[in-house]
Amino acid sequence: MNTTTLQPMSLGRPSGPLGFFSGRSPFDWLFAALVLGGGVFALSQYGASMNYYEKLILAGAMPVVVLLGWFWGPLRLLMLGVTAATLLAINLYDRKMGSFGADLAQADHVFLLKYLLSSQSAIMWMCVLFFMSTAFYWLGFAAKTEDNAAVRIGSGLAWFAVFMALTGTMVRWFESHQIGPDIGHIPVSNLYEVFVLFCWLTTLFYLYYEQHYRTKSLGAFVMLVVSAAVGFLIWYTVARDASEIQPLVPALQSWWMKLHVPANFIGYGSFSLSAMVALAYLLKNSSTRALWAGLLGVPALVIAVPLVGFALFGGLSPNDMASVAKAGRMVGGTMAFFAFAILSRRWINARTPSAEISDDLMYKSIAVGFAFFTIATILGAFWAAEAWGGYWSWDPKETWALIVWLNYAAWLHMRLMKGLRGSVSAWWALTGLVVTSFAFLGVNMFLSGLHSYGTL
Repeated sequence: MNTTTLQPMSLGRPSGPLGFFSGRSPFDWLFAALVLGGGVFALSQYGASMNYYEKLILAGAMPVVVLLGWFWGPLRLLMLGVTAATLLAINLYDRKMGSFGADLAQADHVFLLKYLLSSQSAIMWMCVLFFMSTAFYWLGFAAKTEDNAAVRIGSGLAWFAVFMALTGTMVRWFESHQIGPDIGHIPVSNLYEVFVLFCWLTTLFYLYYEQHYRTKSLGAFVMLVVSAAVGFLIWYTVARDASEIQPLVPALQSWWMKLHVPANFIGYGSFSLSAMVALAYLLKNSSTRALWAGLLGVPALVIAVPLVGFALFGGLSPNDMASVAKAGRMVGGTMAFFAFAILSRRWINARTPSAEISDDLMYKSIAVGFAFFTIATILGAFWAAEAWGGYWSWDPKETWALIVWLNYAAWLHMRLMKGLRGSVSAWWALTGLVVTSFAFLGVNMFLSGLHSYGTL
């Protein structure tokens, strides 16, 4: 008697593991169709104002967006929502889709634009929501369990803040084109615009890790650096009227900017995220004596890093003293927070994840940031060759970008080759934030060079 076991028949699909495309759900394909349709619509409506490179970037962005939506489901709803809000704002500015020269004064008269959807309104909402998110994440430490209502609200507010940031960015892009045919540009060209980019990129990376590791308590730490960026953004907006859209300087009128700047800020955001996770790790796994010693070492490090810059590129000018005072206040506030965290570590540590989770998240964040920062540095060299005739000029920004790259290259080498773990790894990641911050902002505050587009 033949006792061969019968295999179950598949209905139109091979048995065994599903392939990448065969495993897609109908909603996945609907999302892909909407993205491709939106790309074709954008090309048909605005293609006349795009050059060859911009059309190529749009064509390349469509499959990337589809793959990102397939990789992480929440991005689909976020992108569709941002698209709908942006199209609504465009329609409120100008009923004729695709036409230019819309009346931007409508932002002061149309209710939804004035209070919600104009770029400035949306970005101000972003600021408020990030502050609220940070507050709720910290309130979550007062609860008895890690996953509580406060941290869930904090997480939801962070998602809403990212939505408003992206909506504000897309609407600002549209608004820039309405001022004049030669003024329109992707909003990543000055400090105001890149701080918005930094805020939503850092938060979005954290929200992915939050879902991946199923822990929300680290949001209290990560959102602190985002809120610090928001605080600077508000000050910079008021002090410099930075929200006003300005024409690009000649060196920035390049399609390289659309690739170099976002890649660079994925690196900055990931490095900042890793530093705040490192702080949570140290609070939970280091002795109180080591933490106080580290706190007392912060001023020395903050002083030492700029001194290296001044030694390489010259000293302070009289106009820089006001910036030094601002930096001093920022350092004082940072030290006060560190002191509070050390004193409150017992009830904070009860909610934060294990050392293994924090260490793994720190590593993955630095690895992703390093990969994109490397790509950004290479792209920046090509851009420099096009704009200034040379791939590298030892400009202050370039030099400090190299210092940042070497710092995290050494961190990854020590981890992968020498097995670096524990408190030494975390202290290194945390102090790396000082180097990264100086490369990002300190160079603009104290040093002049070819990259001085967003001075303070």
